[in-house]
Amino acid sequence: MGGLAILLLILALIIGGIGLFVEALWWLLIISVVLLIAGAIFGRSRSRGGGTSV
Repeated sequence: MGGLAILLLILALIIGGIGLFVEALWWLLIISVVLLIAGAIFGRSRSRGGGTSV
C-alpha cells in the first residue's frame, strides 16, 4: 500500500511539473507576441517620424 502511494505521489509530481512547464511556455509565447507587435508599431512610427534612424 505504501509503495502505491509513493508511486502516485511521484506520478502527480511529474504531471504537475509538465503542466507548469506548458503553462510557462504559453505565457512566454503571449509575452513574445505582445513585444513583437509593440516593436513593430514603435519601429514603424519611428521610421516614419524623423527619418534619423542610424
